[in-house]
Order: sequence, then structure tokens, then C-alpha cells
Amino acid sequence: MTTPVRDLPSRYGAVAMTLHWLIAAAIIVNLYLGLTAADLPRSDPSKFEMLALHKSIGFTVLALSILRLVWRWMNPVPPPPQGMTRLMRIAGTSAHHFLYFLIIAIPLAGWLMVSSGSQGHGTSVFGLFDWPAFPILTGLPRSAAHPWHESFETVHVVLAWAMLFLVPLHILAGLYHHFIRRDNVLMRMLPGAKLRSGV
Repeated sequence: MTTPVRDLPSRYGAVAMTLHWLIAAAIIVNLYLGLTAADLPRSDPSKFEMLALHKSIGFTVLALSILRLVWRWMNPVPPPPQGMTRLMRIAGTSAHHFLYFLIIAIPLAGWLMVSSGSQGHGTSVFGLFDWPAFPILTGLPRSAAHPWHESFETVHVVLAWAMLFLVPLHILAGLYHHFIRRDNVLMRMLPGAKLRSGV
């Protein structure tokens, strides 16, 4: 079965699917890198390497998430399946909105954190190019930038923990729809998957 490029009332299209799975994979890898690097001593050279990769993936997530948000505004979202209660619809919509907030806010907070400690220097992205520091923070002296750095770091970590809680919940919700409710919520995000009829 050929997957359409644009979203349809019955399923997501190839663009939405690609962005969804790329962002999902990148977030899971980055959560692992962030948690692992946090436990390493500063003297461990692998800590710097892991944080450099963490930053590169984070900037990639930010760019892809903005594209995903723009694409969603341009395309209709498939409606909830039949038979869902009002409470389930509200819970599902709220969880999705919070996920969209997190995939933008977490890397944005990371960018602000890095920028407030970089003294105007950009951050290398996979060694290919430099992501510029956030403009407003580039001219601050180190003494003025440090409190901002600490604040953005706190926001980044707190939101990352929220994502660490929400990702498994999101996965469990998809499995619940697929195996218990037996609807197409999960299937319509899988490339080439045949949708169940009558649900």
C-alpha cells in the first residue's frame, strides 16, 4: 500500500509519519545521552563527546519539530476513532498538545542554556556547521549570563523529566488503542499499514 504524502481524514501522510518517527527516535536517544552524561565525572572525555552529540541532536529536534508543527497547521489531523468518550478525547488531545510543547520547549531551553554560557560562540552540529548562539544572550558578560544559564538549565532538566514520563505513556496509549480498543490510532501512523475497517 502506497502511503500518501499529505495527511488524510483516515491516516497520516508520509511527511507527518517521517517527522514523527525521526523526532521520536531522536528524543529517545537524547534522553539516554543526557541521563548518561549527567552521571559521568567532568574528567571523563566521553562526557564532552556525549554532550556534543546531545546538543547536535537537540538542535535537529528543534528544527524538525518546527517543521512538524507547520505541517500540522497546513494539514487536517485525522479525527479520533469512533466510540471514544469525551474524557478520552480530552486526555488524548491534552497529551498531544503537551508533547508538541515539549518537543519545542526542551531543545529551545537547551539552546538558551548553551547560548548563555557560550560568550557568543556558536555550537557545532555534528561537525558540519555552527548553530549560532541566541542573539539576545550573546552580548552579556559572564557574571550576568551565569544566572540565566542556571535558570535555563533547570527548565531544560525539568521538562526533560516530563518528557521521560510522557514518552512511555504515549507508547502505552498507542498499544492500548491497538490491542485493547482495536482501532486505527496506531496503524494510521505506521507506513504502509492496512487500516482496520469499521473502526
